[in-house]
Amino acid sequence: MRSWLERLWYPQADRALSHALATPGLAIASALFAGAAAAHRLLSPGPQTIEGARVVSIGNLNVGGAGKTPVVIFLAQLAQQHGKRVAVLSRGHGRASTRPLAFDATALPAEPECGDEPRLIAARCPGVRVFVGADRLASARAARAEGCDWLLLDDGFQHRRLARDVDLVVVDDEVLFGTGHRLPWGPLRESPAALSRASLVWRRAAADGSPRSPLHPHELRAAHRVRAPQSLQGQRVLVLTGIARPSSVVQSAELLGARVVATRFFSDHHRFTAAQLAEVEAAARAHQAIVVTTEKDAQRLPAGFALALVVEIELLEGQPGLLAALGLEGRRSA
Repeated sequence: MRSWLERLWYPQADRALSHALATPGLAIASALFAGAAAAHRLLSPGPQTIEGARVVSIGNLNVGGAGKTPVVIFLAQLAQQHGKRVAVLSRGHGRASTRPLAFDATALPAEPECGDEPRLIAARCPGVRVFVGADRLASARAARAEGCDWLLLDDGFQHRRLARDVDLVVVDDEVLFGTGHRLPWGPLRESPAALSRASLVWRRAAADGSPRSPLHPHELRAAHRVRAPQSLQGQRVLVLTGIARPSSVVQSAELLGARVVATRFFSDHHRFTAAQLAEVEAAARAHQAIVVTTEKDAQRLPAGFALALVVEIELLEGQPGLLAALGLEGRRSA
């Protein structure tokens, strides 16, 4: 059960649509996107340093779907365990508001004001300050003024204005770089050659757990394990999601023993309407199914509307290298 965009960008299981839409128009648009990105890099001012803080960027080459947000949560919690005062700097993709804001788990804003991912990060990381705004250099300065000394630049690999100590790039071994083409022909913001700029590559292990050929001299492997707050074994479920790769949610539900009898896929960061939610409820009743979604989607849904799957990370290889790169080799705080 894959969206048409997945079938175009990640055609491993179904190449028909990808070949059908591989038109000269898409190739030209892809070339124009690459040219615009190169011009942006050349014209961007030099990066500025935030004194007294360690800046760690978490990014990717693909447009969504690599599992970046769970990595941000994992690293924020890890830094807290080592006594760091952590802030996450996010653009807040998909939010309705444009004003900058800062918050934590003690006072979560409504999702339209802050965006789904920042809200999820704050909820999962009590004590972490989340700064949302288009100007992430300004967010970094505000975080430092509040005493934060460990700044996580969310979705920062293509960001230029803020200097960073670590550039970590998340790659999903299940799909790697899809067709290998730039947007809109493929899922890539940059060529895989851009990994040469990375300090560390985070390999999200494929479902079968098999290792892949190295992409970078410094890598780690991690399993992004999905759990449900209740047993799904033998349950009939309707998968409701608005993320970049909805088929991954279907796969996760099936691995947990669920029988997926219906799906409702929407675009990434989609804000569900009352009519859409009513249709989902009616479809779930008709299929005698429970509605299952992601933690990220749950931020945009009424409380209790759906059962949210939770992603937890287990490091498989490379933990010493990760701690060294992050500057967290000292003793953990109690």
